[in-house]
Amino acid sequence: MADDAGSNDHGGTGHRARLRQRLSQGPDALLDHELVEYLLALAIPRRDTKPLAKALLHRFGGLGGLMTADWRAIAKMPGMGDTSTAAIKIVQAAALRMLKEPVTQRPVLASWQALLDYLRADMAFLSIERVRVLHLNSRNMLIMDDHMGDGSIDQAAIYVREVIRRAIDLGSAALILVHNHPSGAPDPSRQDIDITRQIVEAGKRLGISVHDHIIIGAQGHSSMRAKGLL
Repeated sequence: MADDAGSNDHGGTGHRARLRQRLSQGPDALLDHELVEYLLALAIPRRDTKPLAKALLHRFGGLGGLMTADWRAIAKMPGMGDTSTAAIKIVQAAALRMLKEPVTQRPVLASWQALLDYLRADMAFLSIERVRVLHLNSRNMLIMDDHMGDGSIDQAAIYVREVIRRAIDLGSAALILVHNHPSGAPDPSRQDIDITRQIVEAGKRLGISVHDHIIIGAQGHSSMRAKGLL
């Protein structure tokens, strides 16, 4: 496992002081690799963390990919360990907590952009396909963000019976289906459209509405409702 204790400080305290000074000017004052470099410097104080920061961003395809990467995948990188990996994942956790707050405190349909921002931060850069169902009450308040399962790199099964049974158990009045496309392109597949329509029809029989099926990708998002597919 990696050396979180670090080695001699090759980066110099002067360089870190300059990064800190620039950071105090606002979040856009540092480049992506400098943000990661400074974050890692807090976890590995006696080491030049710039090469490690650049290697991480290269390996995971940028800041979003790094923050959403699996813990084990990050920890396997040469130079990384539990403490430095935890530093990255705690930033992700804090960001998601902040983005989710407005989604949980207001009707979802009235905070649609906040919902999209939260879902993008959580799912856009995942390397596997993930399915979740947002359960809403009669006032369109979120009552459960239900992680239904993960799939392979290109598919995750959505089972109509499981979705509807869960909605009945929770007393849901409406649903928003969500999944991501690891390919980055958010356009719905034929299978996506077919399974969504099956869930819509099953929900109608029980008075459960399906507001939308949102597909998240690194290249953006797609709304089946907006595309006229529901």
